[in-house]
Amino acid sequence: MTTPFRLFVLTGLLAMLMLPAFSQQRNDSAMYAFVNRLIGQMTLDEKIGQLNLLTSDMAVTGPTMRKAYLDDIKAGRCGGIFNAFGPDYVRKLQEIAVDSTRLHIPLLFGFDVIHGHKTIFPIPLGMACSWDTTGIAHAARIAATEAAADGLNWVFSPMVDLARDPRWGRVAEGAGEDPYLGSLIARAYVKGYQGHNLADSTTVMACVKHYALYGAVEAGREYNIVDMSRRRMFEDYLPPYKAAIDAGVGSVMSAFNEINGIPATANHWLLTDLLRRQWHFQGFVVTDYDAIPELINHGIAADTAEASKWAFEAGAEMDMQGLAYIHHLKTLVENGQISEDAIDQAVRDILIAKYRLGLFQDPYNRINEARARREIMSPDKLQFAREMARESIVLLKNAHQLLPLKKSGTIAVIGPLADDQRDMIGCWSGAGDWHQAVSILQGIREAAGNQARILYARGANITDDTSLLRQLNAFGGDIQLAKESPQQLIRQAVAVARKADVVVMCLGESQGMSGEAASRADIHIPENQRELLKAVYATGKPIVLVLSNGRPLVLKWESEHIPAILETWFLGTEAGHAIADVLFGDYNPSGKLTMSFPYAVGQIPVYYNHKNTGRPGNPDVKWTSKYLDIPNDPLYPFGYGLSYAHFTYGPLQLDKEVLMPGDQLHVRVTLTNDGDRDGTEIVQLYIRDRVADVTQPVKVLKGFQRVFLKKGESKTLEFTLSADDLRIYDRHMHYRYEPGVFDVFVGGNSRDVQQASFTLK
Repeated sequence: MTTPFRLFVLTGLLAMLMLPAFSQQRNDSAMYAFVNRLIGQMTLDEKIGQLNLLTSDMAVTGPTMRKAYLDDIKAGRCGGIFNAFGPDYVRKLQEIAVDSTRLHIPLLFGFDVIHGHKTIFPIPLGMACSWDTTGIAHAARIAATEAAADGLNWVFSPMVDLARDPRWGRVAEGAGEDPYLGSLIARAYVKGYQGHNLADSTTVMACVKHYALYGAVEAGREYNIVDMSRRRMFEDYLPPYKAAIDAGVGSVMSAFNEINGIPATANHWLLTDLLRRQWHFQGFVVTDYDAIPELINHGIAADTAEASKWAFEAGAEMDMQGLAYIHHLKTLVENGQISEDAIDQAVRDILIAKYRLGLFQDPYNRINEARARREIMSPDKLQFAREMARESIVLLKNAHQLLPLKKSGTIAVIGPLADDQRDMIGCWSGAGDWHQAVSILQGIREAAGNQARILYARGANITDDTSLLRQLNAFGGDIQLAKESPQQLIRQAVAVARKADVVVMCLGESQGMSGEAASRADIHIPENQRELLKAVYATGKPIVLVLSNGRPLVLKWESEHIPAILETWFLGTEAGHAIADVLFGDYNPSGKLTMSFPYAVGQIPVYYNHKNTGRPGNPDVKWTSKYLDIPNDPLYPFGYGLSYAHFTYGPLQLDKEVLMPGDQLHVRVTLTNDGDRDGTEIVQLYIRDRVADVTQPVKVLKGFQRVFLKKGESKTLEFTLSADDLRIYDRHMHYRYEPGVFDVFVGGNSRDVQQASFTLK
């Protein structure tokens, strides 16, 4: 029996728990009342102005604003600015909007904060290889803090496009090939950027992109079309976007590609039926840069007026730099082709975002010079960038335990990326200053100190392809060719290598060779760098190949001949320190690939969670699905990565053979570090539905754990599965589970696993 006092306590506790919900309801009511009153005061021109997003240009002296755009701000014909940052500059633009316009509506300030603002973290593909969602969320939190201190309130991130074609340069910006891991990472970014309260002056509104399916562009070519079945959309490509929506992302950016013959920016099914009606998205949709006028090139609009009509009716609410809405929406309303009520709803979504960001309460709440000086690139942020960079490195090969290196003897550091700060911060590094980055050579020298002799030779240019160099340098490549000829560079490098006990070869891509508009048909290390590598290899010296790149590369020759290979991606501001930490064993690498490395370009797309054919590949049987000249499998599979420690997996133990709906299955495995170093292993769990009413992948990731073990230590790990984890889209596209036999796999990558089976009743 409950006593009156206990009832009083329970009632009070319940009231406290419910208070935030009631408070939120009151806040929402006040917000909607405010926004609706404001819309009621706006002219049609002012409403359309809120749907216009303009760019700030970047000059040698910093960001600048075109006079015509300044006039647009003063006239209320602009809802937001992107590419404007810096407290003083942002304040001046915000003052124009707040002080000079009739209704004093503040501006949004957006920017491409992709993997850090000024403290640059590893490229997203690299950070994904840490499998550290908590760390990724914290990196986004740091990026938000810096961006907000620099006057920004909106970031065009995360990019959650699932990608299986490494020819596409923008794989650098995503999480790789798996929808489960990609969904967890999407959620981590959103939570990191937006925090618990968007009005907090240290938060920014996130923008998930590119909605949708952009990672599946044909031939891996930027801006190309996408054509796929509805099933593949829902099973593989859509889940990361849905995860970002469920995490409360404030905005969505439409993609450039078409879907089922209709460009995403004009796709009503995508932007309204799926996004709003099925997924209940409450934020606003912004187009990608100039996407509305580009509907003419797609061939679905004769002019920008028609393009504006298609895009707006589909659900694209804010026009990024297309200047289409500002020129045509009013006429479309006056002609009765678009209703003013629809305009009101789009404006409402944008004003609500501004309200939730706290801009109506204080339009300058993120503009503070003192805070910018204190927060940006502070020592704690640089230290965490170094930690995330170390976690992102993947050890691909380590024959004869060549690594870690000793801090003694003579070490030759050779390659065009060795003494290179510019490329360390990677593509889409936004406001990052590459002059602040630590080069690989600098990191090695600082780590070795006086204990080892460090020699250096450039050995080669990034590329000797003059056409490619022109393209890279036209867009900030900052690539300077050596004065020496390619042959002289190689001779110098070989001479240096012969003096050394071990050679660290720093090869790969320039940052501009991956990212947006950077598709590559040939994804080997550039040919001139491979010639350098082969020349140094011929000296017989032991070689550690350190790769800097934004995508999986084809490394068949390298894998066959080079004893140690480190995949370091583009690691950001602290790249050189992190790489040195791993090279010398001050940090034991733990990264695992989130995108398969192809054996050859002809395999692409190659990914772990593929489906079987009716004639699965068998090299001993002619009439099966295979290549004549290469294996079906990738060179390095999804989830792969070595350690200086050695981990052994015991047999799987299932607590039951039959799983009933509503019950849970516990999967246990004992992991032992039987090496001579402490280390972290990323233990991965996969399942396979053996028989279903639609075909299923050979493996599907369903869980993972990052586990630190001291040398000699063992630990029994447990994973939990329920019937909900086994759901699939059936032949009627209903998301449900089916009774039957399932295989469960646990291991250190998608290929090398322990296996057991159970039955779902």
